[in-house]
Amino acid sequence: MAKKKKSTPSFDAARFRMAEEASMAGFPAATPEVFDEPERRRLQAMGIIPTPVTVTPQEVPTEEPPLEEPPSKEPPSKEPPSKEPPSKEPPSKEPPGGGKTVTGTYTDPETGDVYLVYSDGSRTLQARGTKAADAARAKAEAEAAAKAQRQSAFDLLLQQFGNYGLQALVEPLRGLIESGVSPAEFTIRLRETDAYKKRFAANQARINKGLRALSEAEYILEEDKYQDVMRRYGLPNTYYARGDMGRQEGFEKLIAGDVSPIELEDRIQTAQRRVINAAPQIKDALTQYYGDEISNGDILAYVLDPEKAIENIKRKVGAAEIGGAATMAGLGAGRARAEELQRFGVTAEQARQGFTTISEFLPQAQVLGERYAKQGLGPFTQETAEQEVFAIPGSAEAGRKRRKLAELETAAFSGTSGAAGGALGRERAGAF
Repeated sequence: MAKKKKSTPSFDAARFRMAEEASMAGFPAATPEVFDEPERRRLQAMGIIPTPVTVTPQEVPTEEPPLEEPPSKEPPSKEPPSKEPPSKEPPSKEPPGGGKTVTGTYTDPETGDVYLVYSDGSRTLQARGTKAADAARAKAEAEAAAKAQRQSAFDLLLQQFGNYGLQALVEPLRGLIESGVSPAEFTIRLRETDAYKKRFAANQARINKGLRALSEAEYILEEDKYQDVMRRYGLPNTYYARGDMGRQEGFEKLIAGDVSPIELEDRIQTAQRRVINAAPQIKDALTQYYGDEISNGDILAYVLDPEKAIENIKRKVGAAEIGGAATMAGLGAGRARAEELQRFGVTAEQARQGFTTISEFLPQAQVLGERYAKQGLGPFTQETAEQEVFAIPGSAEAGRKRRKLAELETAAFSGTSGAAGGALGRERAGAF
């Protein structure tokens, strides 16, 4: 009995199974074109492959369909299915169900999302983009970097001004760290504050005079140099005392006037020679009048800047200058009289000239005053002479008294001694 030969699957059946396995593995689904006409109809009737849908002529390719290959007579291959990884070819451009084709892709410029574009104009999302997230992340990183730069600029300013004890000037700028202000503007904003303008007030005066404004370091260095000079020459510390935020108001006029520390020292030396060394009588008068109430430093401060010196200092120095002038002329002047003459407007120069003149005629006037006391004129004193010479209240009466004494002296010698006596009387009266 002949042995029954085992049947083998047809070539088409093998192709179907391979297509089915490929579909289950994620490969593109089998299409009707894979099978010959009889097999295709049978599989379509079983619902294994889709029945083609009639499409419009515009969507049907104009190319001729490929010729069907005759069934192969070679026995099917017994090799096992390939274990190669699935193909990475894009999916079919014909979505399940047919009717439209993929014509291209579209990438959203704002989000980066990628869409498939179909022949009917519709789109489907293929891949989610990251542009929005990337932009948000980049923005956050840029803002963080800018804030770090502002923080660094603030810290640098705080450190620089802290070296001079001026942290309080910078603290109000702390709010700029959270703002969008450029770090380069921090110094500009600082110099616009009222506190800064008050601390470096002389800079505005320099600008008004056509001079350049000093930097903060230059300004403070000038203050330190001025202070050192004044300390060495014994000026009162009230002249350079530090106020709010280290402000030294006494130096603002010097800085505004562009006075160098060398020029300041020269001024002090000149004042010292003029008031203390060259005129000891003034220093003695100050000691005699006011004791320890006034010092050499007070005198220098007055001479350097009389407008800055307080009224009390000006009154004391003026009275001492008048008293010193009287002493130099061989006369005397008490504190009350010197202050009175100062109130009448007598200056130091007027005092020197006036007391010199008084010293020339006062001794003789005093003698004549005593000699003719019975004439009702009264004594002729230094105060009487001061009234006439300095043209202060009582000057008219003092002048009349001096002329009357001269006339009496001339008449006394003329009437008793003849020509010789008259000549002597006129000489004596003329000197008076």
